Amino acid sequence: MQADHKKITRLLKTARGQVEGVLKMVEEDRYCIDIVNQLLAAEAVLRRAHCEVLRAHLGHCVAGAFGSGGKEARQKAAEMVDIIDKISK
Repeated sequence: MQADHKKITRLLKTARGQVEGVLKMVEEDRYCIDIVNQLLAAEAVLRRAHCEVLRAHLGHCVAGAFGSGGKEARQKAAEMVDIIDKISK
């Protein structure tokens, strides 16, 4: 992985803390909207993490594959299409 490991680790630990907090809120039978807001916050952090990893992948892995051309470039393009499909669902 070419992404900034410290940044990704920090984001994922933040998301983990938020999810643990949401679990506690559910166990405490807290107000639904408060729970939803915390879930949205966790999703936002995870979205930032996956964008960082994807950005690094594009800048390094995909760019390198297209620089060399051939089958590897087609494979990386297909992977990106699959990821874009998953994100858009």
